[in-house]
Amino acid sequence: MLLSLKQLFEVVGESQPLDFSLDLPDCELGGVKLFPQPVSVKGSVFNRAGIVTLQATCDMTMHLVCDRCLTEFERKVSLPVSHILVQSTNTDNDEYVVVEDMTLDLDELLRADILLSLPSKILCKEDCKGLCSVCGADRNKQECHCEEKSVDPRLEILGDLLK
Repeated sequence: MLLSLKQLFEVVGESQPLDFSLDLPDCELGGVKLFPQPVSVKGSVFNRAGIVTLQATCDMTMHLVCDRCLTEFERKVSLPVSHILVQSTNTDNDEYVVVEDMTLDLDELLRADILLSLPSKILCKEDCKGLCSVCGADRNKQECHCEEKSVDPRLEILGDLLK
C-alpha cells in the first residue's frame, strides 16, 4: 500500500486513518509459511506540531514450528508499530523513516517490522521439554527413561575415582 504523505507533511493537525490487510504469502521460516492469513493493520498517520508519526497495530496469526520439540503450532500476536516520518535527515539514525518523495511504501515498512519482531528462539510453550537426544521421544507427551549422561570415554576412568 503506497501512502501519499504530502497533505500530512504540509498541514499541522492532519491525520489519516489506516485499516487494511497485509498479505505476506512469501514469508517462510524453515520451509513453513509464517502467515496463513493476512495481517490486519489498524492505526493512523498524523501530524502533531509538525512531526509526522505513524502508529499502528498489526494483528496476526503466525504458523510456527517449535525449536525444541518440532511441533507445529499457531500463535496470535499483536504487534504495536510506531515510526517518526521525515522528508530528510542529516544523520544515519534508524529512529526516523525518510520519505523523500512524499510516498511511503507501507507494506514494505510493516513487513520489515514484523520480521524483525520474530523471536530468535521459537518455543511452543515457555517450559517446552523438547526431544530426547537418545530416542527422539517428545518429552512433553511422554517420559522416556533413556540415560542421557554420556561421558567422554577418555574421562570414564575419572568417574571410577569418585566411587
